[in-house]
Amino acid sequence: MARIILLTGFAPFGGERTNPSWEVASWLDGKEIGGATIHTLELPVNCKRASKMVTDAIARSDPAAVLGLGQAGGRPALSIEKVAINLADERASREADGGASAKPIVARGPDAYFARLPIAPILRAIARAGIPAAISLSAGAYVCNTVMYSTLHALRSRPRVPAGFIHLPYTPAQAAHHLTSASMSVDLMTAGIEIALGVIARTK
Repeated sequence: MARIILLTGFAPFGGERTNPSWEVASWLDGKEIGGATIHTLELPVNCKRASKMVTDAIARSDPAAVLGLGQAGGRPALSIEKVAINLADERASREADGGASAKPIVARGPDAYFARLPIAPILRAIARAGIPAAISLSAGAYVCNTVMYSTLHALRSRPRVPAGFIHLPYTPAQAAHHLTSASMSVDLMTAGIEIALGVIARTK
């Protein structure tokens, strides 16, 4: 059976016309990387629906690895998330309160899951390509965190399956409307994620 890496991205939200997470994912759909085929899934910006879709996709495709992508406007680098917490707030405008109004993603689930990605090798490989990347210790309390937590929860009985999440900056077109925010081209983001997927595909 062919090895599959499930790669997810999101539809546009917050008045944006595009979402770099899906732009990058769609460019990589069907590509062979490190002996694995990339299968992509576009998720809605809705915690409950996105959680169900990614959980169903994992059950259906039995992937060798799962990587979620999302937009974190204002961040200057590819942000490899280290932790997903068991909290979700459906309203992005309230994420700034640190999740104080959020509810559990999974009732009586673990408080948090750590990413199961080879983070240090990914960072080194991306750095060698001259692409900005960093570790992040907060995926927030909105839909990106929800998808990361739901993914790791769905794979809790398969501890050897690499899984995690990477946040992407604004594209230059988006940053034109956010003049104080950093941006990165879709080509550069795609190159960075392709490198990350290659490292993940080689993980034993």
